[in-house]
Amino acid sequence: MAPEGDLFAGLRHQPQAVEHLRHALASGHVAHAYAFVGPHGSGRKAAALAFATALVTRDAGVGARTADRVARGVHPDVHLIQPTPPESNPKGAPALRVDGVRELERLAALRPAEAPVKVFIVDEAEKMTLATPQAFLKTLEEPPARTVIILILAQPGALPATLLSRCQIVRFLPTPAEGTLALLPDGRGEARQRALEMLARVETGGGDAVLASGEALGRDREAAETVVETCWLWYRDLLAAQAHPAPPLVFAERAEAVRARAAALSLDDIVRGLSACREARQAIVGNVSPRLSVEILLSRLATAA
Repeated sequence: MAPEGDLFAGLRHQPQAVEHLRHALASGHVAHAYAFVGPHGSGRKAAALAFATALVTRDAGVGARTADRVARGVHPDVHLIQPTPPESNPKGAPALRVDGVRELERLAALRPAEAPVKVFIVDEAEKMTLATPQAFLKTLEEPPARTVIILILAQPGALPATLLSRCQIVRFLPTPAEGTLALLPDGRGEARQRALEMLARVETGGGDAVLASGEALGRDREAAETVVETCWLWYRDLLAAQAHPAPPLVFAERAEAVRARAAALSLDDIVRGLSACREARQAIVGNVSPRLSVEILLSRLATAA
């Protein structure tokens, strides 16, 4: 395997993860499976592609050409597996299904076409169906020779421990955007604003608003996760607003509304809201219906209001 050169230059916010991967490349002690764990936007996929490029590059002289082929998805020994909708329903929820694992196993059994190893990058691994982790476990327990598998996921709890125990975990920290707080998700964006508007409607509209919100979400797991996280960030800001002096707010552009709402709630109300957010998140990770999880959360927050 060739030196990785400057492949990781774009990951300056992830020094620990990069150091872990550089050490594996330099020492030659590359695991058969990795789990790149961290929030969206933290550079997990970029790191996986950079690591794959270093693994399949035979000599430094062709590193740039190899990196370009990997980035374009045309390198024969680097495979990117992503969630897809069901064949019978192109508009259905994307997921990683058992047939995708079977295809990975088939390709992994083949010899590398031109590189020392084959690399399989499984993006959004938390979107495996219920049956997929068990099917994937056999591949990790009996890894094909000259094969490296990289799982990309947001939270370690999103997959069974039996699966992750076969992987080396590389953690990625949230990358703070300009104007945001370090180690906290960005409070900006249309999805956040829609979630805050949903919360406001529920606080004034009660049960009808809760059911309407659930209907709007449908089976969209990602949207449900955004609502839960936004509610958590909102209640985090309410807690911050009651502190003296108050720390910076995630929703700084709504500082006046945050302070007014915080003044209307007791500390116990806010703590109960944070607990409800945590339980909703755990429910979704545990494969409870995202819609039901959000409806229960909004009902609890509406009651507190």
